[in-house]
This record gives sequence, structure tokens and C-alpha cells, in this order.
Amino acid sequence: MDEIDRQIVICLGDDARRSLADIGREVGLSTSAVNERIRRLQAGGVIRRFTVDADAEAMGLGVSAFVFIGLAADADEAAFRLVAAEHPAIVECQHVTGGWNYLVKIRVASLSGIEAFLDDLKRRRLIARSETMIALSTVVEPPFRPRGDRS
Repeated sequence: MDEIDRQIVICLGDDARRSLADIGREVGLSTSAVNERIRRLQAGGVIRRFTVDADAEAMGLGVSAFVFIGLAADADEAAFRLVAAEHPAIVECQHVTGGWNYLVKIRVASLSGIEAFLDDLKRRRLIARSETMIALSTVVEPPFRPRGDRS
């Protein structure tokens, strides 16, 4: 990956629907050269997917919270990871060091959604303890990609 590839990825990160010609003008390449580089970046796993950045509040998910999770002693960690990967409220999940096992970021409609989220994990016997911090405002946030049951 060279500097032009990095510039292409940044252009697509700003707007994945940006035209190849426009990207080419910015990085100094022809449309076909940009297209070939994007294909190579996809094949190499640098570009994993093209997705949407939605407005979480407009989608009814105006409450953002960070939850430190301590797994139950008998919890199946693989089961927790599966739940985290598919749970519609979880937008990020990090395995962390220190006194906690995981840090998750959730997006829910209301404060009662936080309680419902925690109740769900407790009902599944996955967590022993948790600590929740509600975000008052956001300065920098990654793109929001809504999740949910697609069945």
C-alpha cells in the first residue's frame, strides 16, 4: 500500500459513493487506475466493505452509553462474544485489560433501553457485574451502522 492507496481509502472513507473520476482528479490518476487500485485494496482486505453512516438519533437511538462488563465466573466467553457480535444495541465491543473483561458501546432509544440491555445479558447468565457511563455529548464518533434482526 502506497500513499496514493491511502489517499484513495481516505476519499472513500469521506464518501464511499464518490465518483472514480473525482477521486482520480484528487490523487492524480485516471478513472481506470483508481478502479484497479480499489479492486486491489478490496482483494487485499484493506477495504472490507462499503457501508452507510446513519444518524443514530434520527433512527430513534439517541442514548449512547459505555458499559464495562465483568463476565460471570461460569460464563461461556465464546457465547458472550456471539451475543455481542449480534446484539442490535451493541455498536462496539472491546476486550480490555484491567478489572473488567469487556467494554461495550451501546445505542438505545431511552434510559430504560440501557436497563433492558443489562437485563438481557443477566438473563443469559453472561455477566456478574457492570458499570455504565452515559455519554452526555459526542466530540468524535465513528460512522454509525444500524444493526438489528434481519430475519
